[in-house]
Amino acid sequence: MTVYLRSLETAVPPTILVQPEARAVFAAQPGLTRLGSRLVNTCFDSAAIDTRHTAVEELTTDSRAEDPQFFDPATGLVLSPSTKIRNAIFATEATKLFIEAAQKALDACPGVDAPDITHLITVSCTGFFNPGPDYKIVRALGLDPAVQRYHLGFMGCYAAFPALRAAKSFCEADPDATVLVVCAELCSLHVRTSNDPDTIMGSALFADGAAAAIITARDIPDEPALLRLDHFETVLTPVGEDSMAWNIGDEGFEMVLGNYVPHIIDDHIIGALEPLLSRDSSLQGLPYRDIQHWGIHPGGRSILDKVQSRLDLSDEQLVPARETLRNFGNMSSATVLFVLKHILDLPAADDAAGAGSSPGGFGGPGAERICSMAFGPGLTVETALFTRLAASPPAVLQQEPAAAARQESAAEPADTVAVRV
Repeated sequence: MTVYLRSLETAVPPTILVQPEARAVFAAQPGLTRLGSRLVNTCFDSAAIDTRHTAVEELTTDSRAEDPQFFDPATGLVLSPSTKIRNAIFATEATKLFIEAAQKALDACPGVDAPDITHLITVSCTGFFNPGPDYKIVRALGLDPAVQRYHLGFMGCYAAFPALRAAKSFCEADPDATVLVVCAELCSLHVRTSNDPDTIMGSALFADGAAAAIITARDIPDEPALLRLDHFETVLTPVGEDSMAWNIGDEGFEMVLGNYVPHIIDDHIIGALEPLLSRDSSLQGLPYRDIQHWGIHPGGRSILDKVQSRLDLSDEQLVPARETLRNFGNMSSATVLFVLKHILDLPAADDAAGAGSSPGGFGGPGAERICSMAFGPGLTVETALFTRLAASPPAVLQQEPAAAARQESAAEPADTVAVRV
């Protein structure tokens, strides 16, 4: 049975972190050693990030919070609230993003109404509460109270793929199933100042965002699908268990992101792709760059550099990943869906029968293949093969976040203008 992605939408909180300004704040913290200060400047400057979004409004020099918990603009100090305080903010602010992204995905799919959703899958690794985001979405969107609900928690940056894979399985088992998948992450809740290299890298890299998709095998007349979900695979690399991890501490969640991770990916990416590409005979033996689109989770600039070099991909094929990183940072599980959204918003290829289009007309005239991957603790490599269908909607490229924020703020009352750090 063929399963399709019918809509894919994203959402970000309005507060924008500007990378050089955030770097200046973290580099000025009094507890840093000389080495720590150098690491802050190096990590922030080499991250290939211009802007990120955060749900923590007080992470701004313009904040006037009476009782600041994260940042005190009067002293310039980055504060360190307890995990309980951080998680309480997650429960409030993540709910907003979950609902916004889910509603946008539903609105973008006119052939599907709220009562049509049979399964709901939510994803997050940056906080917990119960009744959880699945419950909140059911109530806010008016879904059937009997909808089957699932939450994938604490898996990390690759978790969107297990969610999509589960949605595909539900639809294959039930031809009438319609699945809503929603990923939302508030990584910025867990930033802190430290001399630890992993903590510094996390402060330079991670951000907040959400993405949602509607998956179904149903035939919806006059509503063309965007992607066909072809295959998914999971691979654990033989090394790397201690190089990438996500732990719960007393003052937030603690990231372990060793500097050897890009080298592990470099050594094992070919083997990780082999099970996926072997599922399609038309792709076996094909040079990697002949697969037209690559939806790579931008775990960091050096990871993208290693993947591009090892697979001999063109600069153009890395644009969706690099632009997502530049404009939004690493939003954990939601990030690869932002990359796929960027690919879907690209104009269709001029030569549909050329390199990277569907071999042998696979998927119909003009269909384009997408090979996608994401990385996370373990070290886990999740891979997916999609077909972008020819009848995608007209291209509307993602705005850079700063430009989008300016347009939104122009339409808002003066006291709700997005602030910048």
